[in-house]
Amino acid sequence: MIDSLSVVAVITARGGSKGLPRKNVLPAAGKPLIAWTIEAAHQAIHVDRTILSSDDDEIISVARQWGCEVPFIRPPELSGDTARSEDAVLDALDRLDRPYDVVVLLQPTSPQRLAVDIDQCLKQLVDSGAPSCVSICPVSKPPEWMFRLAAGGVLSPILGDAGRGKRRQDLPPCYTVNGAVYAAHVDWLRRTRCFFTDETVGSIMPAERSLDIDTAQDLRIFEALHP
Repeated sequence: MIDSLSVVAVITARGGSKGLPRKNVLPAAGKPLIAWTIEAAHQAIHVDRTILSSDDDEIISVARQWGCEVPFIRPPELSGDTARSEDAVLDALDRLDRPYDVVVLLQPTSPQRLAVDIDQCLKQLVDSGAPSCVSICPVSKPPEWMFRLAAGGVLSPILGDAGRGKRRQDLPPCYTVNGAVYAAHVDWLRRTRCFFTDETVGSIMPAERSLDIDTAQDLRIFEALHP
């Protein structure tokens, strides 16, 4: 709970991963990948309840072994390749036995995320008065240095001449959504069906805790960081 607002964390983990099959339950530095997220959610001081939304028997079994509540099985229509996380979260909220004021979406593919990152995002949500807050991290290269390839392989700067000849330290800091924490007031999420709008604020996480596990190489990097 934070500022008298009840908080539920929803861990979304469907079984049909394509980029890295079965990634949610693969061994990752001594424990299943999903266990890192379950532990972070349980350690977050502002989270009142943590549940799993999944369609997969193995993921459900592993999550329960690590102490995560699984009050329902996600329906097939919300478990395919085109399924949106927001729809899975709203389905979870509809199935729970009581309402909550704030919901936090946690994806198992962000195992570097700590409890403090979850709590910081929730605090930013409340302190800012915004309807939603998502975790962000600094980008390694500014967008002013990015290009598209035009006809004949000619470089076409995305932002025109804005960054031409400028050093990184001369450009304003830029951030990207890192996928680790999404928090929103439930009533607002029901209306918008999206965690990210022009009202959303960002909660900065360090780049070293922003690794997103999507490929076998990502998993190897994670394990190298946790020998």
